[in-house]
Amino acid sequence: MKLIVGLGNPGAKYARNRHNIGFMALDRIAADHGFSPWRAKFQGQIADGRIGSEKITLLKPETFMNLSGQAVGEAMRYLKLLSEDVIVFHDELDLAPGKVRLKTGGGHAGHNGLRSIHGHIGPDYDRVRLGVGHPGHKDAVAGYVLRDFPKADAEWLDDEMRGISDGIAELVAGNGPKFLNAIALRVAPPRSSTSKPKPKAPQPAPPPVPEDDRSTLQKLVDRFR
Repeated sequence: MKLIVGLGNPGAKYARNRHNIGFMALDRIAADHGFSPWRAKFQGQIADGRIGSEKITLLKPETFMNLSGQAVGEAMRYLKLLSEDVIVFHDELDLAPGKVRLKTGGGHAGHNGLRSIHGHIGPDYDRVRLGVGHPGHKDAVAGYVLRDFPKADAEWLDDEMRGISDGIAELVAGNGPKFLNAIALRVAPPRSSTSKPKPKAPQPAPPPVPEDDRSTLQKLVDRFR
């Protein structure tokens, strides 16, 4: 069994914030893979289902980001799981928008949601780092992550969510590279090998050969010169 956690803040006003990209990922997984309706439990919202042969509980903590570990710890203990059975989707400032990376263990890099989870279950869980870009200065970070994604980001964000849903079975099975490849195929699809090459530009016609108006005698003389 796996506990898959998406980080974010509860409430409609936060729903499209960069900080809520973890919630967005879980909503897409639940919708595409036939999970149960969301219901309140473990200080959050959960949905149950299966991905492949694996039983999965999805969790969106409603403790607000800085206390996410309370919900994760409660769910993990109730479900009798180890930290190695937990996968957390979260926003990542150090990755460009549309980039996704995987990480197991290590520090929290100042992310308050991860800091809280570290405090409740330790660092040895899997993370899916969803790039949202950096505002350029640390003092601007709080305002940046609590603002909505701009409309210009809608296309890549939707592609990324679809890719996460496409590849989630690989992630659950431990095939990280195949999971990332599924996302890449959505965000940056390869060119079709069946596409027709562009037609070549027409070449200019050769200049006309000037007509030979010499007399027969003149042609004979010129031949033997």
